[in-house]
Amino acid sequence: MKLHTNRVLVGMSGGVDSSVAAALLVEQGYDVIGITIKTYRYEDVGGNVGNDSTCCSLDGINDARRIAQQLGIPHYVVDFSEVFKKNVIDYFVRDYLDGNTPNPCVQCNKTIKWGEMDRKADSLGAQWIATGHYANIRRDEITGRYILSRDEHNPKDQTYALWAVSQDSLARTMFPLSGFSKNRSREEASRLGLGIASKPESYEICFIPDNDYNRFLRDMVPNLEEKVADGAIMLDGKQIGTHHGYPFYTVGQRRGLGIAHSEPLYVLNVLAEQNIVEVGTDEKLLHQGLIADNVNLIKYAELGEKREFMVKIRYKDEGAPALCFVDKDKKLHIEFYEPRKAITPGQSVVMYEGNDVVGGGIITQWTDNLQITSL
Repeated sequence: MKLHTNRVLVGMSGGVDSSVAAALLVEQGYDVIGITIKTYRYEDVGGNVGNDSTCCSLDGINDARRIAQQLGIPHYVVDFSEVFKKNVIDYFVRDYLDGNTPNPCVQCNKTIKWGEMDRKADSLGAQWIATGHYANIRRDEITGRYILSRDEHNPKDQTYALWAVSQDSLARTMFPLSGFSKNRSREEASRLGLGIASKPESYEICFIPDNDYNRFLRDMVPNLEEKVADGAIMLDGKQIGTHHGYPFYTVGQRRGLGIAHSEPLYVLNVLAEQNIVEVGTDEKLLHQGLIADNVNLIKYAELGEKREFMVKIRYKDEGAPALCFVDKDKKLHIEFYEPRKAITPGQSVVMYEGNDVVGGGIITQWTDNLQITSL
């Protein structure tokens, strides 16, 4: 189908951000089509079956439909639950069973909110896709690459979760809320009369509406507790306790260990194959580097030589300077000048140059004994 250069497919969750994004594009004269993605069947995930607290809720679908009608734009609800289960839910469960701590929102952005939306946009003849994310995008006139960047003064910056979006997807992406604060988005929602200006934000993972990861894993994996219980909690090579299932622990965790010790202990490592949870004192959480796979570079096409960037190892991390390079096996190596705490396999590592996202990957392991010198 021919793509219309003025047509935009907008992902609408029924929340403040995506609703304002759609309304602003209508004001700007675009031919806007709203789409709401049904990502899972509520009866399959347990927890709050009414699901009125997450970004993909039944109430959200109804709000999105109402706002689209108010804006006078077509609106479609698309069932992506099958592909979402395969690419996001199954990945989430599998990663925990492998002893990791996954980032489902990163995977959803890559495979659903862009991958599947790209295909839907093609079928509807839309050149562009848009979301309510707080991020900026531009095309570098020299390299021709599309660069994702953050507003460093915006606490709602969402670039950390967008590092895996491909160049092809970024090339057709609009972020109408670029430069906005959350307060400004609410003000715009009031000005536009959308009726959702005071709607609360959702913080839970959409398919775990009760925010109970342990309950969710038990529901998704039959007899999980029997399969993984009674493993050893190890301190300096000696067993000091018994855990109730290694998937229920994550690196850096302190609470809920169920063991007494003369000083605070933290989860240092989760060894799935041995059914072991290793614990230790706070200073043993420090590591000097890491290796990541599933690398996606945004600002540069390659990173074969060491370069210094600011690096975040979790969403709320302020970042720290490090030397970074991608080896011949496409593994990303990060070497921090100062050790970082609780580098967690399964989480995302994201590199920044100023406010530009250089790229990122999924942490597979931490490294130590590096000889770091400034470039």
